[in-house]
Amino acid sequence: MKHSKRYKAAYAQYDRRKRYELDEAINILKSLPSPKFDETVELHFNLGVDPRKADQQIRNSIVLPHGTGKNPRVLVFAEGEKAEEAKKAGADYVGSDDLIEKIMNGWFDFDIVITTPTMMGRIGKLGRVLGPRGLMPNPKVGTVTMDIAKAVQEAKSGKITYRVDKFGNLHIIAGKLSFTPEQLKENIKTIIAAVLKDRPTSLKGVYIKSITLCTTMGPGIKLNVASAVQEARS
Repeated sequence: MKHSKRYKAAYAQYDRRKRYELDEAINILKSLPSPKFDETVELHFNLGVDPRKADQQIRNSIVLPHGTGKNPRVLVFAEGEKAEEAKKAGADYVGSDDLIEKIMNGWFDFDIVITTPTMMGRIGKLGRVLGPRGLMPNPKVGTVTMDIAKAVQEAKSGKITYRVDKFGNLHIIAGKLSFTPEQLKENIKTIIAAVLKDRPTSLKGVYIKSITLCTTMGPGIKLNVASAVQEARS
């Protein structure tokens, strides 16, 4: 894979083999050459889980203390009073069969999908198009709920969902490069603490194998897992 000059210059500024303390990693990240836009900061975990086992299919959601730096487009499937609640709470798109048909025809200009339980029967057929994109509503992450207003407000204020892939990896947004080091650190600690709570009770051996901090277009900086875990627990 070919990398840009900026990417190569960034890689030359730190030791790829070293496992950095969280503060040091954040400072390195913010000092690296960056493009002319505000990059998204990401946290990548490699976990010692077996996603083929039902109890090790990690999926959850958290509200980041400083948000993601984005204004997510929220779509809500609801009718009647719940549809009005969604609109008042700030949902970008609210509807039922009209939105289902629109999505079936290839429309995906939204980032989060929330629904009332009563709509699940009708939107079930969207599973094959929303599922692979990580957009299918799920009660476990709070996107299938009767408390529509709360769900919309949380989504708008920085709630994110995450799900382990078939290789045991988690890819989670931690904020924007323009965030202060303190804001990034608080978001990252919140994410690590949440992932720690998700550890399956049946898992034997190492849970978090590695944690990598990076920007969307930049190289990864490996964290000292033991130290990062300790900070997240403090």
